[in-house]
Amino acid sequence: MKSGLVVLCLAYVLSQFFRAFLAVLSLDLERDIGATPEDLAFASGLWFLVFAAMQIPVGWALDRVGPRLTAAALLLVGGAGGAIVFALATSAAHVSIAMALIGVGCSPVLMASYFIFAREYPPARFATLAAVMLGVGSVGNLVASYPTALAAEMLGWRATLLCLALVSAVVALGIWISVRDPAKVETEHKGSVLDLLKQPALWLILPLMLVAYAPSAALRGLWAGPYLNDVFGLSTTQIGTATLIMGSAMIAGTFAYGPLDRILGTRKWVIFGGNALAAVALGLLCLWINSAVWVSVLLLAVIGFLGASFPVIMAHGRAFVPPHLVGRGVTLLNLFGIGGVGIAQFATGRIHAANVAAGATAPYLAIFGFFAVTLAIGCVIYLFSRDSLD
Repeated sequence: MKSGLVVLCLAYVLSQFFRAFLAVLSLDLERDIGATPEDLAFASGLWFLVFAAMQIPVGWALDRVGPRLTAAALLLVGGAGGAIVFALATSAAHVSIAMALIGVGCSPVLMASYFIFAREYPPARFATLAAVMLGVGSVGNLVASYPTALAAEMLGWRATLLCLALVSAVVALGIWISVRDPAKVETEHKGSVLDLLKQPALWLILPLMLVAYAPSAALRGLWAGPYLNDVFGLSTTQIGTATLIMGSAMIAGTFAYGPLDRILGTRKWVIFGGNALAAVALGLLCLWINSAVWVSVLLLAVIGFLGASFPVIMAHGRAFVPPHLVGRGVTLLNLFGIGGVGIAQFATGRIHAANVAAGATAPYLAIFGFFAVTLAIGCVIYLFSRDSLD
């Protein structure tokens, strides 16, 4: 099982890469195929929404088929196939199709490992194991920054994507060879996602899950690039360096959040405190939108660090899911987390287009303000949730 988890972690590196690399390639794609920031926001949003929509069939497949076939087949067809389509793209529409396919390919990877954690390890260790997987896998976030910018300059973005298609195919084969499916839970109880939605404890967790990951994922995955170029005039490699800093902060935040629930004896207040501070940081970014490039990069890093509460929110929700519905439970939570980013990308694409004529800073002031307000609302709802360390 350990070797299988290592390969699933490599697959998650790819998943993190594919959700974040558009920020670095934004200037190249605009120059070569005419893809505007709004086009890329749509493509990025499509990745997240397709990824989220896939969580329902993926949850069913994890419970019924197992993580081995589910993750290997989808990563091969969607991940490798989508990367090939991207490499051959000649228009923004082709990029959107490619990102949708890649979303399908990446959709089972993290949940396959979380499914194994939930079935094979004690519940009290779930948050720490989930954070470790998320943190190590987030190396893909770093690869999607300066190294990708460098590869695009040396090889071209098309050759870079073809290399990624090959890597995706090899990792998919590795999953098929090394992952072992946990034993099925024998139970007379039947159930579906609808049964999970009848759990009142989840109602106050899911809204925060919807908005907590969106600011850091959307800013790191796309808007950091156009913002730093339009407001401060940064080049592709400089944007790569800035997003490398933000990506590193996101990884550090993931490892910091992981054990805090056991150290402090609470999940609820760890999650609430971190996300409330993230909303404050977004407000400060609005306030100091064009103050200095180092201030903006620092605040982006703070938002990335504080926005890494995903595995702890996942563990909080997982505590209220019955054992025979673990697959569907973790994928339902993931649907809200990833779906929230997709919705946010579609919304912020429209926000950018509506404000672009008002000056260089206006679109980004509106985008950062949107994230600050939605995150604050999610925190207020979450205040009424029930704590759990089970």
